[in-house]
Amino acid sequence: MPQQTVTHPADLPTVLAGPSAAQTAVDPVAPPEAELERQVRTYVELGFPALLGTDEDGLRALVEPLRAQLPPAGAPTSVPPEDHVPFVLVLALERPGDAVPAMRLGRRGGVSLIDDDELATYRPVVDVPDGPAHLVRDVDTGTRFLGVTPESATETIRAEGRRPLTVAEGLALVVVRPDMLRPGRCFSLAGSRTGTNQRVPAVWISERRPKLGWCWDRNPHTWLGTASAAG
Repeated sequence: MPQQTVTHPADLPTVLAGPSAAQTAVDPVAPPEAELERQVRTYVELGFPALLGTDEDGLRALVEPLRAQLPPAGAPTSVPPEDHVPFVLVLALERPGDAVPAMRLGRRGGVSLIDDDELATYRPVVDVPDGPAHLVRDVDTGTRFLGVTPESATETIRAEGRRPLTVAEGLALVVVRPDMLRPGRCFSLAGSRTGTNQRVPAVWISERRPKLGWCWDRNPHTWLGTASAAG
């Protein structure tokens, strides 16, 4: 079934935002506090406070309680280093698709193949904390599941005591760590599903830009893994 590109409103803050210096200033060995600050700065530079109906100070106030949940520096993990992100700050947007233009590949912003009405039907099938923001820890972009169906990958992820990422969490991952979405190393977001059909949302690179779309849960792709987190 063909998927059509969604046109975002021209005045959407994430469309209007210019390049973010913080978004690409990734230091994989930065202390957790410094990395949290970089992620917050990325959101500020890309217009997210306006999406939440607040300003930079308001966003920082929302994030402040999460500092106590930061993982310790050098926390042990079984995730391969090239696929590992210690934590990702996730903001609860009224319309998750508003984050899509903030996914960047160079100067090219992200696009969605799922419109807002359909995207609203993709609900979390994993526990998500209440509140305007949360952290996902020990993230794995899921390269080990390349060529594995999302259905089978999800069974393995759950058996390991982990959870697949939701749409909101996957978009946040690409926004704050654009280096983790790589050609041939893209990922499904099986923590969100719509109804009882077999569609699984995913983010990938096409036409030299990030895209949010969906694939079938029983179709393997050599370029699409399944992303997960420890909690």
